[in-house]
Amino acid sequence: MNIRTFIERPVLSSVISIVIVIGGLIGLAVLPIERYPNIAPPTIRVQANYNGASAETVLKSVVVPLEEAINGVENMTYMTSSATNNGSASISVFFKQGTNPDMAAVNVQNCVSRATRQLPSEVTDVGVTVKKRQTNILEQIALYSPNGTYDRTFIVNYIKINLVPAISRIAGVGDIEVRGADYSMRIWLKPDVMAQYKLIPADISGMLWRSISLSLPISQRPWANRISRLQRELWVKTLTRHSSMRCAIRVAWRRLRSLEMS
Repeated sequence: MNIRTFIERPVLSSVISIVIVIGGLIGLAVLPIERYPNIAPPTIRVQANYNGASAETVLKSVVVPLEEAINGVENMTYMTSSATNNGSASISVFFKQGTNPDMAAVNVQNCVSRATRQLPSEVTDVGVTVKKRQTNILEQIALYSPNGTYDRTFIVNYIKINLVPAISRIAGVGDIEVRGADYSMRIWLKPDVMAQYKLIPADISGMLWRSISLSLPISQRPWANRISRLQRELWVKTLTRHSSMRCAIRVAWRRLRSLEMS
């Protein structure tokens, strides 16, 4: 059957055209139509915060236990992690295409719950969050004050109070990142006065924590593990774990000598 057949038989051509149109209308009503198909693989993001810790400490104390617990979760393909010097840790877990994001979030949450005992108490007090989130940014919104009436801190605080809750309730929104400094309180400590009262920065931060009714850390960059004087900041790094057997033997020997002398 060639094109000459349809020219010589117009009735047959009309019938075939009508059948094709009817089949298309039936398929249009029955077949599902997805406006935004799922192209990117489902991604679950795990976030934790270790206040006052360096990137190396966060990597060893927070990221490694979480990765060991999450590794091998059902339908996982790979995961990436990062740690910063402000104490924040982030792990992105990628799953196979077609995996239910809700079930993936539940499985990752169960793995994180099993690793909670291995995390420092400062991390568990703040909490470890598990969210469904894609790595790429869907939209960026910029807010500004035309006449300069409000500063950047006020605008950021306004966004977190009024816009973030409303946008988070929109279906399909995984997470919202607000870039900018919010209101905070910075306290300078005098080491000589603290030595007289036999206090450490953790005692003061703990007292402030108990005296306010907030569920968030006191500051985005706490001063618990840093010494500040004028405009200079010094990071104090302490060995909380024994890196070798020789180090552990030295500590045990010193303790035995101190007990003998006492």
